[in-house]
Order: sequence, then C-alpha cells, then structure tokens
Amino acid sequence: MSSEQAAAAVVESAKKLAAYAAVDQHFPHDAKVVGIGSGSTVVYVVERIVQKKLAGEISPGVTYVPTGFQSKELIIEGGLNLGAVDRYPVIDIAFDGADEVDAELNAIKGGGACLFQEKLVAASAKKFIVVADYRKNSTTLGTQWLQGVPVEVVPLAHAKVKQDLIALGAKTAVLRLGGKAKAGPVITDNSNVIIDAHFGPIEDPLTLASAIKLLVGVVDVGLFIRMADASYFGNADGSITAKIRDGDKILVH
Repeated sequence: MSSEQAAAAVVESAKKLAAYAAVDQHFPHDAKVVGIGSGSTVVYVVERIVQKKLAGEISPGVTYVPTGFQSKELIIEGGLNLGAVDRYPVIDIAFDGADEVDAELNAIKGGGACLFQEKLVAASAKKFIVVADYRKNSTTLGTQWLQGVPVEVVPLAHAKVKQDLIALGAKTAVLRLGGKAKAGPVITDNSNVIIDAHFGPIEDPLTLASAIKLLVGVVDVGLFIRMADASYFGNADGSITAKIRDGDKILVH
C-alpha cells in the first residue's frame, strides 16, 4: 500500500467512526422521519442505520428524507423508506456531513453542490447532527476549507453575484465548473449554479451569511450558523471528538 493509499484509508476509517458514533448516540428510538444529508461520510451513516434496522434496533417504518440525488440513492439502495421534504416538513433528526466546522458549531457546507436542499432539511429537523473526519475540525471557518463559501445562485444572476461577493470582501468568487465530467458549470438539484467565494478566515460568519443571503439572485449560502446540535469527528488515531451544544455552551468530548 502506497503512502497515499494509507492516508486515504485513515480518512475513510475516521469518517466511519464519526458516522457510527453519531447514529449510535443520537438516533431517536421513536423517530418517524429522519433526514439524510450528502457526502462521503453520510454513506457510513446510512450503512449504520441499515445495520441497526436489520438488527431490530430501528423501526422499519421510519421514513428517510434525502437532501439530493446521492442521498436519495443511498436510501433506496439501503432498502429504507423514501420520503421528501415537501411531504415531511417536520423531521425528527437529520444527519449530514460538512466541509468545515468551527468552535461554535457553525459550518461551511455545499462542497458537494447540494447546498439549498441540505439547509432546508437541516432547518426542518428538530435536531441536526454533523459527521466528519478530523480534517474538517476547525476553530475558525475559512482556515481549513480553502475552496470558498459555496453560494447557490439563479443562473441568470451569476455575473452580478460574483461582483457583489467581491464587493463584500471575497478574495475570489469563482463559478464552479463541471470539469472533465461536464462542459460548463455544475448544476444543482434545483437547477441553479454554485459560486465558491473565498473570504479567508471568517471571524463573523453570521454577519457574512446575512449579507450574502440578501444579494439579489442568491438562493442560499453554505454558511450553516447555529444550526448543528452536535458534530462528531473521527480522528486519525481511532478516537472521536464530539462537539455538543448545551444551551449557549459548546462542550467538547
């Protein structure tokens, strides 16, 4: 095994540790509707849910609400009941990944381009749990995730919004392209485009999120402020770091 493969295996193990711990500790015994987010760590969330369902620890009657195409496929492939957020606007708990999480449990999300639906499901959930590996654990947003804050934008407005983001202080504001897989921009599940705006370290994410959201053409911004109730990080040494919201305090275990 090469050093790159070994490093990748450590990261995958860390993701699995975080996902399993989050499901084991937070899945409500009486849950009826559960949100399933997007990203590579959420694969292990669904894996653990399926295991616990087969073991009789989770009711087969639970409905699962996806945040996009990937999570919809995970739900279907796992033999779980598929729902939709427009039919289930009240969700008992939602599990999702993140690109970066700060000391106050604020997060940058949207690296997988499922931004708006992720935020809608998180906002609909009574409890929102983030799962990630150690690379996403941060004290200040914008210091670990350097690709920029994802901003979902109506396509017609992308040029104007890019200018507005620079005026707000973004060092760069780049329309996300599909790369080798697609000529042109990435298109979200809601037929919008994504602009990645890099602001550097974000000392006041609430103010920044509010300013971006007010821009004409912006559907939503990938700054999730005071939404998470807990975040679980799998570490390289096999341990888990948990940040838990307790009123106005964040407890770290």
